[in-house]
Amino acid sequence: MNFLSDFLALFLEKLQSPTLGFLIGGMVLAAFKSRLEIPDAIYKFIVFMLLLKVGLSGGLAIRNADLAQMVLPALFAMLMGILIVFIGRYTLALLPNVKVVDAIATSGLFGAVSGSTLAAALTLLESENIAYEPWAAALYPFMDIPALVTAIVLARMHISKQKSPGAAQDQPSGVEGEPVQIWPIIKESLQGSALSALLLGLALGLFTQPQSVYESFFDPLFRGLLAILMLIMGMDAMARLGELRKVGQWYVLYAAVAPLLHGFIAFGLGMIAHYTTGFSLGGVVVLAVIAASSSDISGPPTLRGGIPSANPSAYIGASTGIGTPIALALAIPLFIGLAQALSG
Repeated sequence: MNFLSDFLALFLEKLQSPTLGFLIGGMVLAAFKSRLEIPDAIYKFIVFMLLLKVGLSGGLAIRNADLAQMVLPALFAMLMGILIVFIGRYTLALLPNVKVVDAIATSGLFGAVSGSTLAAALTLLESENIAYEPWAAALYPFMDIPALVTAIVLARMHISKQKSPGAAQDQPSGVEGEPVQIWPIIKESLQGSALSALLLGLALGLFTQPQSVYESFFDPLFRGLLAILMLIMGMDAMARLGELRKVGQWYVLYAAVAPLLHGFIAFGLGMIAHYTTGFSLGGVVVLAVIAASSSDISGPPTLRGGIPSANPSAYIGASTGIGTPIALALAIPLFIGLAQALSG
């Protein structure tokens, strides 16, 4: 009982953090139809700055890291990216009035990673003085790319099975009926703005000496930029709730359950790495959070190109309308509180 009470107290405390307060504030503004608008260019700039900072800190840490310790967490991240898509394929896709390609695209987006959610988690870990491997941010592409590749492959396999001579004209010509080429999908993911910023930061941290600009510019701005990002995401998430009315209640159910389910599975895998390789509890939280997140930047355009017949209102509406707020407001404080309770 002491563990449960301590955990609940820590969880409620995390819900009162300033970062999550800005998220809730943005949702309230949108709910009351506020005319406040933050230009999309500012949003993209903030995401770029945050992920570049995360990449820089990760690159600096990898220099002195034991790369052998990264192997098991990286394998678990890849496994989660693939597993999440299969979970959606054999749960959401089997529900009434849900098209299989829409379900696969939705699970692919939930298997991919949100850079902004990752940045929020890292900031809260730092504010709570919870140690984590700075290279843990580099787990991002190990989960993101396999999820998107798996989703597109499964969708095209399904379309190929369903295709018949009489229905061939209903499919986009020359796209989903052709054999799947893996490298273009990986290339598209790597060229996404979020992953590009993160990988750039990693490279600069590894191969240059960015400590002075990191300490004087990127680090001091991090929390302020993140607060504005949470405000924007709160407004956007509330605004997109209406999109879910177009696709039905099953997406609402999936989007509400999936982030926590995926996060708990990843948390369990992270604990295996914790006990076998010394992976920190903070690192376990990072793994759980990226599994609980759903891509908000690089994933949607990749899926639109790879599965053009899928309904964007289904996978984007479920992700940004419900999945992202749950990941930010529930999953992050939940897993941080769980880690603190376990460490105590």
